[in-house]
Amino acid sequence: MGAVGGPMITIRLEATVHGVVTGVGFRVFAFDAARALGLTGWVANDRTGTVRCVAEGERSDLDALVRMLERGPAGSIVDRVSAVFMPSTGSFRGFEIRSSWHGGD
Repeated sequence: MGAVGGPMITIRLEATVHGVVTGVGFRVFAFDAARALGLTGWVANDRTGTVRCVAEGERSDLDALVRMLERGPAGSIVDRVSAVFMPSTGSFRGFEIRSSWHGGD
């Protein structure tokens, strides 16, 4: 149920994290944050040196995830987070860390 008692409306976040974000535990950080927020989706390193995160859930939880991604784990330097919101697909059962250089769903 949503925050006001209605049905939960889920949306999708596709985020790319730019900066010093590989080799610093960023995927585990994002995984832990997403799981704590009850989101579904995945996180992976990209061959360009960025981290990609695709998550589905309520907008407020996705906004909280973006704020966490902007902060990042100790040792990371986040220059910026590109975030795009769109309708959810409902195709995820949980949240997972995917192998490096994952191309997408």
